Amino acid sequence: MNRHDPAAGSAPPFEPSGAEPSRVAAIGPGAPVLAFDVGGTDIKSALFTAEGTALGLRRTPTPVVAGDRTAAVIDALEALADNLRATYADVVPQSVGLVVPGIVDATAGVGVIATNMGWRNAPLRDLAAARLGLPVAFEHDVSAASWAERMLGGARGYDDAVVLVIGTGIAGALLIGGVPYTAAGYAGEIGHSPIADGPLCVCGARGCLEAVASAGAIARRYFEATGIEPQGAKDVIARAMTGDAAAAEIWNSALDALTLSLAQLTAVFAPQAIVIGGGLSRAGGALFDELRTRLRERLSFHRIPKLVAAELSGNAGLLGAALRGRELA
Repeated sequence: MNRHDPAAGSAPPFEPSGAEPSRVAAIGPGAPVLAFDVGGTDIKSALFTAEGTALGLRRTPTPVVAGDRTAAVIDALEALADNLRATYADVVPQSVGLVVPGIVDATAGVGVIATNMGWRNAPLRDLAAARLGLPVAFEHDVSAASWAERMLGGARGYDDAVVLVIGTGIAGALLIGGVPYTAAGYAGEIGHSPIADGPLCVCGARGCLEAVASAGAIARRYFEATGIEPQGAKDVIARAMTGDAAAAEIWNSALDALTLSLAQLTAVFAPQAIVIGGGLSRAGGALFDELRTRLRERLSFHRIPKLVAAELSGNAGLLGAALRGRELA
């Protein structure tokens, strides 16, 4: 497939710009490495030094083109890398860490499918390596985030763990024996595990966890029930706590759905810990205390996992990219 096919659309020349995200944790000593976390909305990028600190950390809008965004993304990565190398000429990267959304075959270096990026079977690792002139470690964004949590964050000390990111959607990753389990990119789709017969999910299936219990679903369901547009899931939770019957029902059903999914994971996988991140994790005790109580009530002889808050916020994917990139240096 010609990844520069004009039919895929074209973008104006990419100019690195954008705001600096929140500061990231240091990753410790090692080889300097370029790190990129590509999302449908923005690309996080940084150059990590030999001491493990991030230079030039920024969030830049992902180029938008019609159809397949592969070529535009590779152009953007080259521009960002050139900018970082020129700005910090005394730090010479030895490798690159690149993480992307969708179904990812990390071993083959292929973005199998990402609906928000328009690609299918895109050889992203090889394209990036050829353009940047460095070896590229390539991985799924949530799998990379789980590795960062394992090495630097909430999953430290747990060989068998689930990392669950609950935001607009729900994404997950599995760590077994301290190693990510990916099944060629198809493992960890916890958000699309069935917990009911409905509603219809954006993926085309019915009753997916994401369609009931993601932050996006909670806000959407409240609007559908009341005609009132809330300021996100946090607003719905606050309304539930102050006696709003519709909000309480929606929040309760979301907690039930999450409990069922965590109970299934516990019964089948028996993780030592479930590390929860994403916007919904900021609900604090309203989420964690309720899930702990409901999970204990739901299960019997099972080993109840510890429910732990993720520690690396929205930068976990970038940190995971840097850690994976260093493995090639």
